[in-house]
Amino acid sequence: MRIGIIPNTTKKEVVKIVNSLINKLDEHGFNYILSKSLLKFEEDFDSSKMSCEFLPHAELCSKSDIVISIGGDGTMLTTAYEARNSNTPILGLNFGKLGFLAEFEIKDLDELLTDIKNKNYYIEERTTLEAVCRDVKSDKLFAVNDIVIDKGGWSKMIQLTLQVNNDYVTTFTADGIIIATPTGTTGYSLSAGGPIVSPSADVIVVNPISPHTLTMRPLVLSSKQKIIVTVDSPYKSVQINTDGQRVQYFKPPLTIEIYKSDNPLKLVHTDKMNYFETLRNKLFWGLDIRNNKI
Repeated sequence: MRIGIIPNTTKKEVVKIVNSLINKLDEHGFNYILSKSLLKFEEDFDSSKMSCEFLPHAELCSKSDIVISIGGDGTMLTTAYEARNSNTPILGLNFGKLGFLAEFEIKDLDELLTDIKNKNYYIEERTTLEAVCRDVKSDKLFAVNDIVIDKGGWSKMIQLTLQVNNDYVTTFTADGIIIATPTGTTGYSLSAGGPIVSPSADVIVVNPISPHTLTMRPLVLSSKQKIIVTVDSPYKSVQINTDGQRVQYFKPPLTIEIYKSDNPLKLVHTDKMNYFETLRNKLFWGLDIRNNKI
């Protein structure tokens, strides 16, 4: 089995973690490929390790059986974007703060690699989103968590018209709208009052951002449905943000079609963790402050 390694190179001591990982991969008999971004730390690596391949992320993903993302959830989202066309499973090694997507801890690395070597793991597929902007020349958008349409630099609310397939739903004013996958419902959408949705649910959540009406609430749709949002603003541009990482600006009025991608996110899990345990331990979901118990 060949393991690809994509670290967040802005993290302190990341090279130390990568060195530890590749030593353990050698001990367990794995082959591995390193991110080309690590070449700037070449002098910090054991010289015996420099004969391995250092590749750009997209190529690394296509040549790996599993990709290990070292960092936090943001690094996982970046890795997922790089791997979107390869369908390579991703394993998140938490070197960040929350570690909701990057659920494995560095202290458990030996046990984790033993499980992988013995094939004691499974692959979970998560819904992802794609979007295109009508009548605008731009790349197709891709998101694991969410696609957010908002007012950008404009200080006032914008007008949004929502359609599902060819059915008109409503027109409303708000700061914007979040189109979230089940994975993304524990992110920005949750902060905006949206529901937590199990990642096994095949749905998409539509969540308005600060709408100017009490009756405009989050809407849960089938992932088979296409969501069409038409945005109008007096300002020169509206902002579309994917996964909180890639931002584009478009001139209004603008119509965006959002739908389930054919390229799901594939996550590596072991039976030692489950989604609801992660909710309890990392988001403190269900915490009863009266007796300090989860």
